[in-house]
Amino acid sequence: MTNPHKTGGGPGILGRVGVAIGLLAGLRGHDFAAALSFMSRVFPNDGQATRMAKFARWALDQMFSVIPDALMTAAFAGRVSRTSIWLSSDNPVANVPWANEPGAELPREVEVVAVGAGFTGAACAYHWSKRSGAGRMVVLEMNEASSGASGRNEGLVVMGRFYAMVRGTVEQSLARVRRDLSPERRAELASMFAAAYSKSAYRNSDLIEKAIREEGFDCGYVRAGWIQGGGDAADLAEDVRLGREAGFDDYTTMGPGEAEDLGGIRLSGDAGFSRQTASWHPARWVWCLLRAALASDNVDLFTHTKVLGVKDMGEYYAVLTDRGALRARYVINATESYTAMLHPDLRGVLKPLQTQAAFAEGGPAAMKSDVGLSAGVAFFGRVDEGVLFGSDGTFVPYDHAGRNRPSRFITKFLIGEVHRYFGQSEMKVTREWSCTAGFTDDEFPIVGLIDGKRQYVIGGMCGSGSSVHFNGARHVVQRILGLDGPDDYPEEFFAPSRVMDPENHPWPRVDG
Repeated sequence: MTNPHKTGGGPGILGRVGVAIGLLAGLRGHDFAAALSFMSRVFPNDGQATRMAKFARWALDQMFSVIPDALMTAAFAGRVSRTSIWLSSDNPVANVPWANEPGAELPREVEVVAVGAGFTGAACAYHWSKRSGAGRMVVLEMNEASSGASGRNEGLVVMGRFYAMVRGTVEQSLARVRRDLSPERRAELASMFAAAYSKSAYRNSDLIEKAIREEGFDCGYVRAGWIQGGGDAADLAEDVRLGREAGFDDYTTMGPGEAEDLGGIRLSGDAGFSRQTASWHPARWVWCLLRAALASDNVDLFTHTKVLGVKDMGEYYAVLTDRGALRARYVINATESYTAMLHPDLRGVLKPLQTQAAFAEGGPAAMKSDVGLSAGVAFFGRVDEGVLFGSDGTFVPYDHAGRNRPSRFITKFLIGEVHRYFGQSEMKVTREWSCTAGFTDDEFPIVGLIDGKRQYVIGGMCGSGSSVHFNGARHVVQRILGLDGPDDYPEEFFAPSRVMDPENHPWPRVDG
């Protein structure tokens, strides 16, 4: 793990210049787009000229100081894999059914087609499999199960965004789409939405834990919380107060000493703390759900089967694939950031946002396992004999959904962030990857019908897929089967028309 730039206590001038030149030479188009999104996140209240000046100072410091110092004890493997650490595990449902039945054929007609075998498609299959006599569901996946964002994420079962954050974000969106309301009424509507979202996320988290315990799923589930550093102490206290007053007490605060004891992260001030967040192996969760579903007699999975289109034929849908067509009474689009590729009406409405992560062998011993860790624009976690770290949040064109093109500049910046929050340590990067999450304009999910008939979508989870998918899938399965149950995704808040056609969306009534 020697570094050619190392001279005594740090790299010399020539070494620093060499690192800077290498960084500049390695920049790609996405890096420039990522720089713009970084500026808007880190300097949200500054004008464009001020943002550019601050970013320039930050970039120079990174290229000539922070990153050269970080690379003194960090190295890259000769061949860095683009397979995530989660997807490096053995997949028990790989190449189904073709591995054992190379001559298998798609059925001609089924009750439900679920498109996609990630978090949401697998959850739909699981909930459907628990209903005997419900007809046949087929899950179609264009690659392998969990090969998209479900297998390329941070590895946390998040509670979703905390109540105060939801309320504030929704209120900003309502200022654009509900100008007919007074600011007071928009604040009231935002509070109603935040309560509905938080309620659904709390139930989602509890349902996941219940399923894991009852089924004995081996997916590394540990509910130890999530430390979120970098916030203003006064703002944190106000966020906690608002959540508690509304009946949502997951999000609280933690002092820097507590944060270091629990997670090994070194912070200068108080952190937000989501008490009920859990860590897990996300791909294994998907595979466990599918194995349980496939053990029933009413669910089938077809991997490496790409859906090319869905046509409304009146009493049924024709689902067109690269292996032929089949008919279905219902369709569930569990395609998240890919949805706009299949449904042109959602282009510009449900947009892919790229994030990336890396895995390094070694890393700081101070970083604790099982607890979620984030600070500033980065997230961290100890996995097996190494550390995981990630960042970014940049929109890409709809047809770039699912692409795997990580930025080496961002990876090197993140190594510096690891050292900043956990101390200098030796590490060797062996994996780096990117993924895309589906984002709506108002940054909240859509769960419901997209055609007013029998075609559903569960998407726009905005980086919080683990807080929506399991309960969202339960909700849609209940609707298809006409079952009574908790309505955690009422139309007035979650119907796709909220973002597809806000003027005609059935908004809830607010006083005044």
